[in-house]
Amino acid sequence: MDAWLIWLILAAVLAGAEALSLDLVLIMLAGGALAGSATAAVGLPPAVQVAVAIGGALALLVAVRPVAKRHLTAHEHPMGTDALVGKEAIVLSRVDAAGGRVRLNGSEWSARASDHKQVIEAGTTVQVIEIAGATAVVWDSSHDNPYKIR
Repeated sequence: MDAWLIWLILAAVLAGAEALSLDLVLIMLAGGALAGSATAAVGLPPAVQVAVAIGGALALLVAVRPVAKRHLTAHEHPMGTDALVGKEAIVLSRVDAAGGRVRLNGSEWSARASDHKQVIEAGTTVQVIEIAGATAVVWDSSHDNPYKIR
């Protein structure tokens, strides 16, 4: 069997194993094996093939893998009620520690003030600190907010 074909089979096996690990290491090694296959295809000696395969794999591991990992994990967006934290809402009926109503993200929500001393009148703009069940915990935006989300 030709050396380039052995390298190609090795690359395919490593790429297949990557599908099980999903860690982006084996696919980089597969890239190195492809480089070794190309070197074998042009007829260079086995020592050069191995050196090119190792060098290619190391280059991919150092240069490409960190970028690929960053792109795969950087696009995590909050979903559901987590996406509402930090948004502004308008008080519809007086909000205090016991309850009240706000318009949040186009819907009417039950709400309570995050500070038990705070009483927020209708028409005030508030910031959502958290969502507790089906209740928006809010803070009056006109006051200094120790919970401010930056």
